[in-house]
Amino acid sequence: MDLSREQKIDRMLARDATYDGRFLAGVVGTGIYCLPSCQACKPKPEDVRFFTDPQAAQKKGLRACRRCRPDHFYRQYDPDQDRVLQLVKELRQAPENFRHAKDLAKSAGLGTSQLNQLFQRHFHNTPAALLTRARIPAAQRLLTETDRPLSQIACDVGFESLSSFNESFLRLSATQPTDYRSLPGAKRFEVRLPENWHRRRILTYLGRDPQSPVQQIQGDSLQMGVCLEGTPTLLRVDLGDSRATCDLVSKKALPETAAIAAQGIVLRILGLTIDPAPFERHVSRSPALAPLVEGRRGLRIPQTATFFEGLAWTILGQQINLAFALTLFRRLVERAGQPVGEGLFAPPTPEAVAAIEISELTAQQFSGRKAEYLIDTATLVAQGKLCLEDLAMGSATATEQTLKAVRGIGPWSANYLMMRAFGFEDCLPLGDTGLTQGLWRFFNLEERPRGEVTEKLMRPFSPHRSLATFHLWQSLAKEVEP
Repeated sequence: MDLSREQKIDRMLARDATYDGRFLAGVVGTGIYCLPSCQACKPKPEDVRFFTDPQAAQKKGLRACRRCRPDHFYRQYDPDQDRVLQLVKELRQAPENFRHAKDLAKSAGLGTSQLNQLFQRHFHNTPAALLTRARIPAAQRLLTETDRPLSQIACDVGFESLSSFNESFLRLSATQPTDYRSLPGAKRFEVRLPENWHRRRILTYLGRDPQSPVQQIQGDSLQMGVCLEGTPTLLRVDLGDSRATCDLVSKKALPETAAIAAQGIVLRILGLTIDPAPFERHVSRSPALAPLVEGRRGLRIPQTATFFEGLAWTILGQQINLAFALTLFRRLVERAGQPVGEGLFAPPTPEAVAAIEISELTAQQFSGRKAEYLIDTATLVAQGKLCLEDLAMGSATATEQTLKAVRGIGPWSANYLMMRAFGFEDCLPLGDTGLTQGLWRFFNLEERPRGEVTEKLMRPFSPHRSLATFHLWQSLAKEVEP
């Protein structure tokens, strides 16, 4: 959509990074052109000329700003992002080398406030939170691969005390370290449920399709088909008051690490991978935003069981209603999934989807384009050309760029996938019908918001727009008991 001069001035003065790439602002007096988000002092509007790209600005004799570096942006080169990516790589390889968030800033040669901004932008998280999230997987590996005592493991991954290690481990793993150590070879395990976990809302969301061939809900129990280290398995989850008891049933011998994989899936589908407390504190500071969480405090976002399941669901759900998307997903599972018993299937693997002929899907009411997108993307994953695990662990900015470069994945699809499968916390699926409907009702608007208005309304929720989006979706749902 073409922007008027007034709109460009407004976004430039607001330092709105979402408009970077849509135009450049050149200042006649200084001879410099900048991105809309440039943090330098803003010129008078009458001194500004707008350009479509760096070449147009250079033809008028202007040079690139040394602060916002627009040429780097247009070449998709971000030195700050590269610096943060390298820092996070080092952090995940050796979290014990960084005792505090300030050690990360020192290693990167940045101030703490600047590092915090970069982490929020690229990883949707604070340096301190990412530091803890790097320590826990390292501790999990040591727990299952060594017999070191807990106190030594806590020290080895960078915790200053055993109590802080236990608290962080339970919060992020929903399991005590000693119980996690018992997972290899287990066929039953438990996960802790938070006090304010929304049992009925989560189960209602997971049970949107009563005819699902993947998962079925009966009362407070869920059973679903999963593939654990290549083995089709029936996963049963019985929800108690404070914990969920999980059982693995398979006709084949289960791998030693099956319960570890299953525990990760349970955390994802029950929404236990993202703590809603920071979001709730954020909105509680604003009288205009606080009502969004009333009656839903503690609400979490259920993630898809696997990254590829999320990708398949995203492609299938594009530009169609929920009922038809569920129908298409059922047909895909019945065609390429693996039976696990009880009439359920494990969702299809990328390899299984890549082997399907387009004509098979079009015969099942898939559009030709949707069938192409699904099979072509599955082929990329199966061939290792699109590594979903790397995208989930990468930066949000790089992940979004990579996804949008895949044929059939646009801005909505990329953000929906990042939110529902990868767990990024500040995603905005622009164009989502449920989101615009929720905003329309929540803010009592005269009409449903579009593009720029949606962006503006969601801006105050940042850096927690994923949870805000899910709350807005839930605000449209029939009220259920928590």
